[in-house]
Amino acid sequence: MGITVYILYSNQFNKTYVGQTNNLIKRLKYHNSGQVKSTKRYIPWEMLYFEEYSSRSEAMRREKWFKSKTGRKKISEILQN
Repeated sequence: MGITVYILYSNQFNKTYVGQTNNLIKRLKYHNSGQVKSTKRYIPWEMLYFEEYSSRSEAMRREKWFKSKTGRKKISEILQN
C-alpha cells in the first residue's frame, strides 16, 4: 500500500493544509469531522491535490517540500488552475 501526500483546501477560509496518509478517504473524513486540532476551525475541507509514493520517507520529503517557499508557490499555481 502506498502513502499519499495530499493538499486540502478550505474555500470558506481560503486555507490550505498539507499532510500524508495511507488512507486518503478516511483521512479527509477525519479532518472534516473536527477531530484534527489544527484543521477543525476551517471545516469544511475539500481535496485539492494528491500524489502517491511507495515509501513513507519519499512522502515525508514531498510533504516537507510543499511546506517550503517553493512548494507554497506550487500550491498557489494549483489553486489558480
